[in-house]
Amino acid sequence: MAPVTDGDEIRRREYVRKLAGASLVGTTSVAGCVSGSNDEQSTVPRDVTPERSREVVRSLDEYDWSLTVEDAFDTIDGSIWGYEVGNGHDKGVPGWGNSELQYYTAGENARIENNHLVIEARREDRSDEYGEYDYTSARMITQDSLTVASGRVDINAKLPTGQGIWPALWMLGSNIDTVGWPACGEIDIMELVGHEPSTVHGSVHGPQYSGKNSLSGSYELPEATFADDFHTFSIAWTAAGISWFVDDDRYYTVTRSEIANNYGQWVFDGPFFFIFNIAVGGDWPGAPDETTAFPKQMEINRLSLYERV
Repeated sequence: MAPVTDGDEIRRREYVRKLAGASLVGTTSVAGCVSGSNDEQSTVPRDVTPERSREVVRSLDEYDWSLTVEDAFDTIDGSIWGYEVGNGHDKGVPGWGNSELQYYTAGENARIENNHLVIEARREDRSDEYGEYDYTSARMITQDSLTVASGRVDINAKLPTGQGIWPALWMLGSNIDTVGWPACGEIDIMELVGHEPSTVHGSVHGPQYSGKNSLSGSYELPEATFADDFHTFSIAWTAAGISWFVDDDRYYTVTRSEIANNYGQWVFDGPFFFIFNIAVGGDWPGAPDETTAFPKQMEINRLSLYERV
């Protein structure tokens, strides 16, 4: 992750005071963030959208980057982070469309510990009007509060592993409530299935290339697991394509022309919001078994958004 020096005058939680060089929707200030010349408060989403580029980023070192927004997680800011609750039934997607087993709580499974955001999956009973569940977890979202439509995203995190564990750091198009999924687009910055503790995946989903037909690449650590230490998971996103990185090492790129010519519609020009979660079970990882020790924690040290200088 690119360093932030004292000269940058960007401290933790700065995004709740100002966006240094970021562009917002129009020129209104949002939740204390100032853009343009209008100092009035507004409830419109923060849309961190730098000037779009027609170049695909294949190396982060080829460009200079300016930090626009950073969350170093000294607290969970309720003006940014919300929670999706339940097992997806009330949204018409039981098991969140993936046969997942967990019940997502309204914040009980998320906390700040040692200046890290901790999302914790637990083996514990929970029930609602739709059924009973053996596991709880958290699914944190920035819908209607923080969105981005291009640039560089870095997330520094340590991941849980184990059979049936499915941590993810990902994004959905902000128009999902009007066009649905997968027409809204999905960008998976990082997914890991717990029985493959040394491998992470980066993907995009859209019309005619979703679910098992998503466009995806994988990165494998040579001699360690992603539970051993923190790593930085990044995307560099322009109008021409999206590239995925682990610790600045590119492992996958998908281009606009590749999708348009071979798969269908490119749906990654609008704003997207973040989702951080740990799923338990599901079609991809399978269910936990006797080897899966709970609780499982994903620790997130920092979310950093950049634009190209």
